[in-house]
Amino acid sequence: MKAAVLRTIPGELEIDDVQIDTPGPREVLIHTVAAGVCHSDLHFMEGKYPYPTPAVLGHESAGVVEAVGADVAHVQPGDHVITCLSVFCGHCDFCISGRPALCDKATVRRPLDAPPRLSAGGQPVFQFLDLSSYAEQMLVHENAVVKIRDDMPLDRAALIGCGVTTGLGSVFRTARVEPGQTVAVIGCGGIGLNCVQGARIAGAGRIIAVDMVASKCELARTFGATDAVVASEGDPVAQVLEMTGGGVDHAFEAIGMAVTAQQAFAMAKRGGTATVIGMIPIGETVSVPGVELLFEKRLQGSNMGSNRFRIDMPRFVDMYLDGRLLLDELVSARRPLEEVNEAFAAMRTGEVARSVLVLDESAV
Repeated sequence: MKAAVLRTIPGELEIDDVQIDTPGPREVLIHTVAAGVCHSDLHFMEGKYPYPTPAVLGHESAGVVEAVGADVAHVQPGDHVITCLSVFCGHCDFCISGRPALCDKATVRRPLDAPPRLSAGGQPVFQFLDLSSYAEQMLVHENAVVKIRDDMPLDRAALIGCGVTTGLGSVFRTARVEPGQTVAVIGCGGIGLNCVQGARIAGAGRIIAVDMVASKCELARTFGATDAVVASEGDPVAQVLEMTGGGVDHAFEAIGMAVTAQQAFAMAKRGGTATVIGMIPIGETVSVPGVELLFEKRLQGSNMGSNRFRIDMPRFVDMYLDGRLLLDELVSARRPLEEVNEAFAAMRTGEVARSVLVLDESAV
């Protein structure tokens, strides 16, 4: 099969032939239809986070089940599915206490002495985040997929696999925004826009979009932002504090930088919460004024929106199909797999919300 392989870090992806094994017990073989181009992959391509190579990247995807291994109960061939990197074992402390996004996933991977799921030239190819969706097929544990309605377009369903779930989940599950509360979102890319519309769906009274690019702030209004702060035109913290008379109930950081995480904390009012969604590079430290902790302000992280994706993703599909969740507006471009590097180049400019790689035009 064709796949996009990362061989050097930092580096770009190479389209190459990769062999994929047959499904073992509790494994599912998926025909990949579409995969979103997410900033998380770029972090690994640029070396901000380590990963072994060679690896097939990609983790935000949807497709159709081709085959299943022994003991698979959740899906069968022909089912439409969304994949999720929050693969869960189902029996660890985190899973049984309702926090499967924090599962360490150790038992959902093949043993080291077993044949690899992916290989090339007789040598193993590493599976990225237990998925590797920049490929014509995926071989994953059944707890990495959720079955969805057949009437859901798969190119838009792919976005739910990471960006949508991360943004909405940070609002619904991590921060638990309440109706009428004030919200600020720093960074209006794919994750931030979903955070904005999550706040809208949750009933937030005021939603302030913050970004360096004015056009992205305006795009955020489409998703539910009531106000905009262009950070390149002045101190964004001072602007938010002035607009709100002392800060917001919830500030979300959707970029992945220490400085913007600190800005989010500064934007929160007394008793408010700053939630960091972005992937801050390893080695960077976030510092906040200790005295502000006396005002019961909180700084917290969010891992993939604290999701319970088997429950959440079918609900998000329903929200899209009944008009409450905007997905069409997220897609800036659709590209073939061969243009994956061009999609990442467009992402670096900061002008796109989301690019989608379509691997099977006939199935979208």
